[in-house]
Amino acid sequence: MAPSLDVTHIGTATAILEINGVKFLTDPFFSPAGTSWDRGRVILKVTEDPSLRLDQLPVIDAVLLSHEDHPDNLDELGRQLLDGRRVFTTSDGAKNLAPRPAVHGMNAWEEIDIPIAGKQFKIVAVPTKHVPGNECTGFIVTGEDFGHGREGLPNAIYFTGDTVYIDELDSIANRYHVCAAVMNLGNAHVPTSGDPDSPRIQITMGGKDGAKLFRALKADVLVPMHYESWGHFTQFGEELRQVFEEEGISDKICWLKGGEKVSVL
Repeated sequence: MAPSLDVTHIGTATAILEINGVKFLTDPFFSPAGTSWDRGRVILKVTEDPSLRLDQLPVIDAVLLSHEDHPDNLDELGRQLLDGRRVFTTSDGAKNLAPRPAVHGMNAWEEIDIPIAGKQFKIVAVPTKHVPGNECTGFIVTGEDFGHGREGLPNAIYFTGDTVYIDELDSIANRYHVCAAVMNLGNAHVPTSGDPDSPRIQITMGGKDGAKLFRALKADVLVPMHYESWGHFTQFGEELRQVFEEEGISDKICWLKGGEKVSVL
């Protein structure tokens, strides 16, 4: 028996992943269009409103927080959702968010077996490579009632968090059958310093990287998000569609619609 997955995209890396009826929220960000943050090397400014406000959310059971130190992944409004909820994040992130007893700090490949909303889950932290010197994590979500898929491997759902493609991620395919890979894309680049003319580094995957990882994972479905609304992104929806067409995986893509629940699995 495969898990069920419905995804409601709210904006950027923020989405409700409803897995077997349990609602996980990724990277809570709810600031309105026009809000900006001066990060020294880059000024981050969001150009679109979130498709759901805080007061329009259903009850959220747990939060998958890839990193707490970038405002486009956790803003001031999103922090309100962390109090009293189970939150899975990086080990540094858990220290920075203390004192919140329900925040679990995780290192790469660490696993937590935990009941959430009356169901048993295994949460696995997955390595990333994002901004140098900053900590970030992806997540595998699986559980006893997820069943088994390819080669008898446990079925799982994967949220990449913010990352470029790294070879270490290929090993996920040896451990799990990824039914759906929710990928943060956008081919985001930032300057290496506060000088706008300084060299730019890539900090999230583009379409070609996403397609490469999708094939390496041997996943069933690719769910793209994190590719609109910000000036440091360089690849948006139309460009992504073109790349996926060129890569021959268009039939494996599940596109999201802001504020609408989309059935993925």
